[in-house]
Amino acid sequence: MAVPAPPVAAHGPRIGRSLPYAVLAAGVLVVSTAAILIRLAQSQGVPSLAIAAVRLGLAALVLLPLAWARTGRELAALPRRDLLLTAASGAFLALHFWSWIASLEFTSVASSTVLVTTNPLWVGLASLVVLRERPPLWVLAGIGLSFGGMILTFAADTAAATASPNPALGNTLALVGAVSASGYLIIGRALRARLGLLAYVALAYGAAALLLWAGVLWTQTAMLGHSLLAWSCLVALALGPQLIGHTAFNWSLRHLSATFVALAILGEPVGSAILAWLIFEERFTALQLAGFGLLLAGIYLGARGERR
Repeated sequence: MAVPAPPVAAHGPRIGRSLPYAVLAAGVLVVSTAAILIRLAQSQGVPSLAIAAVRLGLAALVLLPLAWARTGRELAALPRRDLLLTAASGAFLALHFWSWIASLEFTSVASSTVLVTTNPLWVGLASLVVLRERPPLWVLAGIGLSFGGMILTFAADTAAATASPNPALGNTLALVGAVSASGYLIIGRALRARLGLLAYVALAYGAAALLLWAGVLWTQTAMLGHSLLAWSCLVALALGPQLIGHTAFNWSLRHLSATFVALAILGEPVGSAILAWLIFEERFTALQLAGFGLLLAGIYLGARGERR
């Protein structure tokens, strides 16, 4: 699942009109491979917690030295409150990646990636319940459609005789991933008002990596003895979807609306489902496709309503 850093209003140099769309499309394609790489690593016996720890750990190792070199003064002057908020953001991010990656052990790639991209729904609900903000009618309609889609997805996976060992558990873990990603985005939106993009992402990834590696040590998760294919998938996961894919999304946010970028990211579950069909021969039932359609339509309506 792609969780880009919260958007920032900025104006870069003049570029060709088609370039931002091409970069965004490339980012969606790269991120669509995440679920496939995770499933391949799991098939080689790599635990889900180890996959999450290596993914965030490698990304943090790349970003932290770069962030210190370019934003060292900003990081050194960061107030304690912002450090604590960044740590909380990283905790949500760690929970997101662990729960979503674990969900792929128990349910289909299509169901997992569709459900984990419902974070706009949970952000809207948080605004309604926590912030007492009344969403526009289009947002409420989107929330209703998305809930209907989730119910159909759970019903389809429960009724279908699939190779997935525990679809209900996998789908629940994917939803936990979506809710935790929403916490990451909500905290990040507040921090990004006063913290640069590179500094924020490096700190959030670093905090998430520390928590995941602490979990690895606490649970004595096996990190050695994995095959060359497994390690190739882990490195590709960190360098591809985590760094290249997310960087493409964040770069696109300088030139395209956040709403359009959010809608484009909905292409991730579609791309992942197609790859899973080609590589793992995962089939879809009519009820499952109907659930996916309602979910994506609900998120689309919610995003359009938020823009209005």
